Amino acid sequence: MRWKAACAYVDQTHRHHDAPQGHQFSLGVYADDGRLTGVAIVGRPVSRHFDNGLTIEVTRVATDGTANACSALYAAAWRTARSAGYRRAVTYTQEGESGASLRAAGWRKVADLPARPGWNAPSRPRRLLGTENVARALWEITTHNAPPLPELSDETRDVTAQPRGRRKRCPECRAPVTTPPTGRPPRYCSPACRQRAYRRRTAGG
Repeated sequence: MRWKAACAYVDQTHRHHDAPQGHQFSLGVYADDGRLTGVAIVGRPVSRHFDNGLTIEVTRVATDGTANACSALYAAAWRTARSAGYRRAVTYTQEGESGASLRAAGWRKVADLPARPGWNAPSRPRRLLGTENVARALWEITTHNAPPLPELSDETRDVTAQPRGRRKRCPECRAPVTTPPTGRPPRYCSPACRQRAYRRRTAGG
């Protein structure tokens, strides 16, 4: 979808939000008769603590109520983001929204967030949007090798641990060291294992 066309559809259809200020890409879903039944706008995360270059946020989804349109948009948004190299996508639902479309598309709820009186601050003026004092839920979907978000009480903190590669166990870790039939010395996973193997060989000799 083109940006202006997606924004126009959101302004006309969305129940409680205007169109966002920007996007990375937008998607539309059409009925069999060629009628536009919904749009999704995807952009950088609103929370700067999630904006790590590998995370994308579905900022708006609006449909005319057509069955399965929301699920199709959430699934397509993640496929598109993943093909572009993103490892995580997040979005929010308001209190009273079941999130059935998100679950059907493979997303999972990460945390229930308390209601906020507003987003206005002296350094960041914000006008009232009509969504203040409404509890929200944070949802996410990740690639298989990306660590899941922790159970956050507030979306302004991202304490996700960095993924660490798993080392293969060397012969010293598994069993007494024996020289392979090829004559090549075994490869150890750490200097400590190499020293233990050396002590084992010299003590036995």
